[in-house]
Amino acid sequence: MRRDRPTSQNGPAPDPATARSPVSVPLLALAIFLVALNLRAALASLPPLVRTIQADLGLDAATAGLLTTLPVLCMGLFAPAAQQLARRIGREATVALALVVLLAGLLLRLAGEVLGLLMASTLLVGIGIALCGTVLPGIVKEFFRERSGAMTGIYLLAMMVGATAASALTVPLADALGSWQLSLSVWALPVILGLVAWLPVVRAVNDRQEPAAPAEPAALPWRSPTARLLAAFLALQSFGFYTQLAWIPPSYQSYGWSARDAGLLLAVWSIVQLVSGVGGPALADRVTDRRPLLAGALALTLIGVAGVVVAPTAAPWLWVSLMGMGQGAGFALGLVKLVDYAPSPAASARLSALVFFFSYSLASLGPFVFGVTRDLTHGFRVPYALLLVAALAQLSLVPRLRPGRLTE
Repeated sequence: MRRDRPTSQNGPAPDPATARSPVSVPLLALAIFLVALNLRAALASLPPLVRTIQADLGLDAATAGLLTTLPVLCMGLFAPAAQQLARRIGREATVALALVVLLAGLLLRLAGEVLGLLMASTLLVGIGIALCGTVLPGIVKEFFRERSGAMTGIYLLAMMVGATAASALTVPLADALGSWQLSLSVWALPVILGLVAWLPVVRAVNDRQEPAAPAEPAALPWRSPTARLLAAFLALQSFGFYTQLAWIPPSYQSYGWSARDAGLLLAVWSIVQLVSGVGGPALADRVTDRRPLLAGALALTLIGVAGVVVAPTAAPWLWVSLMGMGQGAGFALGLVKLVDYAPSPAASARLSALVFFFSYSLASLGPFVFGVTRDLTHGFRVPYALLLVAALAQLSLVPRLRPGRLTE
């Protein structure tokens, strides 16, 4: 099985910019799309059903909160392991293994009436997403160097399509199937589709005779100021994203909305990310300095969150749409920066591992801190005000994200 670019002993290394796709570029792009389709669906399917699961299993709020916190925590803790695994078996094989783990987690939700198995399923989902999400930016870096922004947009588009579908359809599926367990497990089907599309990529890479490349360090770039800056930026971004994902439906259900309508509100939050998540990277390919785009994305987030704090029921669809547009563009542009700031595909994998370890570990605290604050204040305005503070802190980092910075 191919390892990740072994050390050359007999001559100069090839120029990374000349790397060729193991399959045709359109087919590789399609395979990446079908894989990325699964990186948010498993997470977005849970929040609309949290109250149903809580009532069915007799869970307290803290235990129910673990259903959304544990996967995100695993996405952070297992990011460094994903990078090490990719060095041993190759990035493409790591993606295939990640899909198998994710599939196992989703199928285990069929036994979700057993709390221990339900928690185990959330752990497997988080591990699968961690393995896959950490190494995909390196694949984009290697095979789409000149079109990294556009390819990142396609990657983000797939993630948001999956999240939108899961948010909108999970409750209707539970009603139609008569089981929330079956509804949550339905999202194993696109995982199977992604795995079928990805296996030819793994086979093509393993069959390809590659020129050797110079060895690169295996350690994560902890000492790099650029890596730490990007980790802090995306940590705040993910803190807001996963807190909104977990709490938009329950917060509006507390205002009297039905579970179906609250799920549709979350679907709108995901749908608008389709526009900004694709548009942001597309614009990024046309400019050298991406900081104005980042500032604009954060401005949308700030307006939306401020609206929820001041007048949550006055224009909920508008507030949530602005929040979603800001989150979509901000996260997409952050992923573009992961590619920008890494001098090679292997460096991109190391940078991704560090950033995701830090950002997802912090983000996993977001839903929990939001819930604790809600319990202490007996309302949602103060918790959403915390998200406002996080977005302002993130905005303060934008001026430092100048072009030309490298991690190594």
